[in-house]
Amino acid sequence: MRFTKMHGLGNDYVYVDLRDGDVADVEGLARRISDRYRGVGGDGLILIGSSARADVRMIMYNADGSRSQMCGNGIRCVAKYAVDHGLARGPNLTIETDAGVKTAECRLEGGKVAAVRIDMGPPRLEPASLPCTLAGDRIVDRPVEFGGVSLRMTCVSMGNPHAVFFVDDPAAIDLASLGPKIEHAPIFPERVNVHFARALAPDRVVMRTWERGAGATQACGTGACAVCVAGHVTGLTRRRITATLPGGDLDLDWRDDDHVYKTGPAVEVFQGDWFDPS
Repeated sequence: MRFTKMHGLGNDYVYVDLRDGDVADVEGLARRISDRYRGVGGDGLILIGSSARADVRMIMYNADGSRSQMCGNGIRCVAKYAVDHGLARGPNLTIETDAGVKTAECRLEGGKVAAVRIDMGPPRLEPASLPCTLAGDRIVDRPVEFGGVSLRMTCVSMGNPHAVFFVDDPAAIDLASLGPKIEHAPIFPERVNVHFARALAPDRVVMRTWERGAGATQACGTGACAVCVAGHVTGLTRRRITATLPGGDLDLDWRDDDHVYKTGPAVEVFQGDWFDPS
């Protein structure tokens, strides 16, 4: 099976072009191929296929084999792959995801896609959109406690679920301990992506992420969108910000049309052939 390794700010996935044939046991393959010691290594597996609704379709699986609606960094790489490998005429294209059809605008350098802006659509703040079982029309700056740690939580859906916590020092958070406690908390029946952020200025935040089904990652594009929204609704940031993640910077713009636009790089690392050891 032919594959392509790509990343957006270090959030890396293995990509498979379904023009080369269908994939069997996708959940098991995602676990095996994502293994950083016994496989190719990555935060998950993304399949690129045809769509009746868009130029291409993106189907995403986390490293634990669970299916996910969206990946903000992954979709930029899908756009790059589609344009660079002739699946779309580009430089602008539409991509079908489990969270709906998204629009991508690609910036080319030397005939190849270097950066992509994605219209991530409107955020949703009602608890049922995540889902979250806490009461209320919105969960904004809500006092909560996980594992004996008191925090203030804002919940945002970007087609997938996010819990955002603004703290004094994201680097001081024991992410490996607290991240899974929040991800698997009973109030999130479908689990949740977890983000710890700090507003450095009205137009800049720094953040760390624990992704549902993948653990600590270098970047999370939908999570950065959620932090942009959470920062504004809590009065900490403007609608247009730069988010600094361990893997680099993303530019976010929550526009007056209520859509969040995200801009960042997409990189193809290498291609190879997978001989499944299972």
